[in-house]
Order: sequence, then structure tokens, then C-alpha cells
Amino acid sequence: RKKMTDIMTQEASKVQLRELVKKLIPESVGKEIEKQCQGIFPIKDCLIRKVKILKKPKFDITKLMELHGDGGDDAGVEMLRPENEEAQNTLSADIAAANADDE
Repeated sequence: RKKMTDIMTQEASKVQLRELVKKLIPESVGKEIEKQCQGIFPIKDCLIRKVKILKKPKFDITKLMELHGDGGDDAGVEMLRPENEEAQNTLSADIAAANADDE
């Protein structure tokens, strides 16, 4: 068990959380445990069933900004067609009806 926990800790500490999830899904860590523990005890069908995060990962704001860029130049575009009557919410429909009654 000690060897298994050492392998899992080593694999988890090498990569980011997202890459770790990608490693856990195809069970590559389980296969690595089977290979390294074969000399100690013949392990068959080694699967990782549950993962617990013991320490919160560091949040790097600069790396996040690099991934998302400025984001300032994307202001959106105007709708080319008018809004459907059924799509208007009730408040804007009431205001429009009140304005039509005033005129």
C-alpha cells in the first residue's frame, strides 16, 4: 500500500489538476501501479476509485489572464433582426403597451 500511495502522490504532484483528471480517466495510473508493484505482489485489475484533494491548488491570476487574453475588444454585435414579440419579457411589454396608450 505504501508503494501504491507513493506512485499516486508522485503522479499527482507532477501535473496540473486538469492533466491529472485526464490521466485518471483512462486508468494509466492504475497500470503504472500494476507494473511497479509486480515484483512485490502480483496485482491484477488495479483501479483508482476515489480521489481526495488534500490541499487547495495555487491560483495564478497571471496565467489565467494569459489564457483568456484582454477580452476588451469583444463588445458583441447588435442584433440584425427585431426581437420576436413572444421573446419580450412582461415588463418591457407592459412599458411598450403603456407608451402606445399614451400616444
